[in-house]
Amino acid sequence: MAEVLVYVDHVDGAVRKPTLELLTLARRIGEPVAVALGSGAEATAPALAEHGAVKVLTHDAAEYADYLVVPKVDALQAAYEVVSPAAVLVPSSAEGKEIAARLAVRIGSGIITDATDIEAGDEGPVATQSAFAASFTTKSRVAKGTPVITVKPNSAAVEAAPAAGAVEALAVSFSEKATGTKVTARTPRESTGRPELTEAAIVVSGGRGVNGAENFSIIEALADSLGAAVGASRAAVDAGWYPHTNQVGQTGKSVSPQLYIASGISGAIQHRAGMQTSKTIVAINKDAEAPIFDLVDYGVVGDLFEVVPQLTEEIKTRKG
Repeated sequence: MAEVLVYVDHVDGAVRKPTLELLTLARRIGEPVAVALGSGAEATAPALAEHGAVKVLTHDAAEYADYLVVPKVDALQAAYEVVSPAAVLVPSSAEGKEIAARLAVRIGSGIITDATDIEAGDEGPVATQSAFAASFTTKSRVAKGTPVITVKPNSAAVEAAPAAGAVEALAVSFSEKATGTKVTARTPRESTGRPELTEAAIVVSGGRGVNGAENFSIIEALADSLGAAVGASRAAVDAGWYPHTNQVGQTGKSVSPQLYIASGISGAIQHRAGMQTSKTIVAINKDAEAPIFDLVDYGVVGDLFEVVPQLTEEIKTRKG
């Protein structure tokens, strides 16, 4: 069976959930070979092996932390040349998409970004995508070279499938461009204790109807009762009510959780583009004609300042 390269997103050896989802998808089209780079690369092996990686190629060097994405592209290209894979899968983060795009250019291959599913096809992997602000679902395949595919978080279930996970050192020679852009400083993000927005199984978002930064505590309380991440519409972000890092939409982050709750969000097409692939969508809005109700699975016409606190208390009661 052909091998499939999977780029590992990890933090000091702790493998992030989107990578484990990629291993599930990779097993549909071949045998997963994971590529783990940087500090803690070898420590990723047990988790990767548990989820189907037959091999784990590792390499650590200061360049991965000190410079931007080019060293990682150099390493992934080295892995590609060693393995000659049937496809290369990368998590669909901002960094992941840049790595994938640069690799595709180097190896002369086509690229598919933000896939929501992958299946085996007679002429190579077939990827599912949402197009035109999620108005259409498309299926496509790369017609030239080895497919390079980035996959959105929450596109597949994490499934245990124990494999050998043999650790092998990857030989990497960095190009001259690898040290062209240096990281001069880092500021750790303050932890909220909530899940990462793009990886969360549940997202609770607030929009213009929240009517002020101080009222986002209502949205946060509902999110915390569900163990969810907090999102915001562009209108709320532009008004300074919530950080841009939490913006969901065409100019923010794309999310695809199991449950998306939109409170006080009208449903402009720019917002829909970032959340329409959510599995179940619930909207709370006092305007019965709001466009958001055109795509929801469940809609509540009512004042969010009355509905959301009652929902939060009901959830707490049932959990308690």
